[in-house]
Amino acid sequence: MKLAHSVLQGLLLGLLAEATPYLDRYRVLGPQGVNLWKLEKAYAAARSTPSPKFVVQDGSSESALSEENVAGFKAQWFRQPVDHFDKNSDATFRQRYWVNTRHYNPDNGGPVIVLDGGETSGANRLSFLDTGIVDILARHTGGVGVVLEHRYYGQSIPVANFTTDNLRWLNNDQSAADSANFMANVKFKGIEKDLTAPNTPWIYYGGSYAGARAAHMRVLYPDLVYGAIASSAVTHAAIINWEYMEIIRNAADPVCSRHLENSIKTIDSILSSGRLKRPLKALFGLSDLRHDDDFASVIESPLGSWQSKCWHPDFASTTFDDFCAALDRPPFGSGLTSLSELPYGAPERMLTLPGGLAVDFTIVNYANYIKKNVVSLCPEGVSTDLCFGSWDEEQYQVYDIGQEWRLWLFQVCTEWGYFMTSPPDPDHPRIISKLLTLGYESKICHMAFPPGKHFTVPTMPNVTVVNQLGDFDIAADRLALIDGEIDPWRPATPHSDYAYDREDTVLRPFKVIPGGVHHFDEWGLPNLADEPLEIQAIHGEMIYFVKEWLKEWKPPQTA
Repeated sequence: MKLAHSVLQGLLLGLLAEATPYLDRYRVLGPQGVNLWKLEKAYAAARSTPSPKFVVQDGSSESALSEENVAGFKAQWFRQPVDHFDKNSDATFRQRYWVNTRHYNPDNGGPVIVLDGGETSGANRLSFLDTGIVDILARHTGGVGVVLEHRYYGQSIPVANFTTDNLRWLNNDQSAADSANFMANVKFKGIEKDLTAPNTPWIYYGGSYAGARAAHMRVLYPDLVYGAIASSAVTHAAIINWEYMEIIRNAADPVCSRHLENSIKTIDSILSSGRLKRPLKALFGLSDLRHDDDFASVIESPLGSWQSKCWHPDFASTTFDDFCAALDRPPFGSGLTSLSELPYGAPERMLTLPGGLAVDFTIVNYANYIKKNVVSLCPEGVSTDLCFGSWDEEQYQVYDIGQEWRLWLFQVCTEWGYFMTSPPDPDHPRIISKLLTLGYESKICHMAFPPGKHFTVPTMPNVTVVNQLGDFDIAADRLALIDGEIDPWRPATPHSDYAYDREDTVLRPFKVIPGGVHHFDEWGLPNLADEPLEIQAIHGEMIYFVKEWLKEWKPPQTA
């Protein structure tokens, strides 16, 4: 008996809700993020009942309900070369994709709206195929919607394990060639008409890393990609990405930002003096965490939740706002809400703790939040240094395909960068510790990826391979660039303050979503009138410019 659509959709929501914290944390927190990924996976596994499983092509297992058939979309497979550029190799793998044909009108001749799955399992993108941007555009154009899973992610795995050598085909050129090969050769089940590119107009959509890929596909394969929509597209790769936290500092509630700035300034001072750092670490439940930079990285962990903010009621996260509220809570039993109105460090706000440590109550609140929400992930009886320490390289040299954290990290270490450091100016206000340096954040690259026989990870990522495709200035006809006003990734997009402003036109849309965070346009509701006004507006504009683009399309032979 088939599960009802609503039950399947519920499974999808649960899958995404579990996936998001892992993704946000390990992408922002470097080596500490990997520790948290492992702890949260273990914590969740110990408290959940296993779902029905099936074996995938390389011997791992996934949930059959959540991965294979969600909202009526059954996984399909396309055969790809492992190496598109080695003509002497015949090795192949199966790339997974899903198709939405509910709106397809063969009399219209397409289009095909393809969503790049990016750096996660394609199953985590299926809500966009069901009610999100793919369904919205397909509905208004009579087109076919597709989610294409990225090589190495989800079940599109071309190798037996994730050693350094086996990851050497995980790069921009190979993944772009995958998409091009798919568009030029795929045959959709149940559709007799040839919908391959360039004989049918294909609109390529992506958000975040996949947004950069969407822009790159329009530049690299203009004959196949008729149009592209690049949302929160990080087209500027950078070694250091201190601006990520700067967006959060400026966009968060000013009270919260001040609490963080003041707390971090005090914490850095204590750590540098050395005299009271042991009671400080004990306050946070991290008394046996040896390295100060590891401590600084653990207490940074709530900040990654800013990126999880979302307007959609089923995916909205209040984690960052809950964290801010916790920082401002008066000491238990004081009954003096007016304490919050006093300046940081005022005598009335100070609490004297064991070991001679006296701190503002904001730091005590900060510590309580970290103990409850982060340190609690460390199993009882296990030292926090074992859970949160990052200086033992052996802990990062595990290569089985269950170690999916290795995938995006490999891309970071080889081509993309984005090491989240404190501001380069030591006098600049900051909400993370000055101990979070490039050396600390990037050390995991040589720890996790020792040189192989066929490939060696560079000393620093070769960001030129990304930036030579256009960087901040990437542009093309029928390439739309859409960003969120307060997206922490905006400094790496064409809407960065470092980039030149542009005119917003139908042929080259250039749009910012007011109050938007990360690829806010990707989510959608069945009835667009139920969406927030700013989301209704951007979806209306996207529908309009895509339909205008399609009016100009001509088959290749008549172009």
